[in-house]
Amino acid sequence: MKKVSFVLLLGLILTLAACGNGGSSTTINVLFTDFAFNPTEFTIPAGQEITVNATNNGAVVHEFVIMKYGQTIGDTFGDEDEENIYWEVEVDPGQSKTETFTAPTEPGEYQLVCGTEGHFAAGMYGKIIVVAGE
Repeated sequence: MKKVSFVLLLGLILTLAACGNGGSSTTINVLFTDFAFNPTEFTIPAGQEITVNATNNGAVVHEFVIMKYGQTIGDTFGDEDEENIYWEVEVDPGQSKTETFTAPTEPGEYQLVCGTEGHFAAGMYGKIIVVAGE
């Protein structure tokens, strides 16, 4: 019974941590499914080291691509968008990966997309909100 209670408590803590309190976080936990990020919006502090814990439950490779400030892709993600990438990580199907990057120093909204062909058009996008001085 204690083991079950511990597992339930741990699950609750992780769920609450993922929801956040409306502030920024130095950890991004993201789940990839076919054509979706979960969640789709993340708030991070400017200039801080950010840890990304990415899990791919989809059937194909997914990419977590943060575009540079003020840059967005057109109808599809293509070679012309490569120079406008701020940071990215790729995760194979059925795998998890933890990576770190330094958040931009410019507060604002940054487009988040999956760079896998056809995934942006299918709705696999979101945003990173960078906030100053929290």
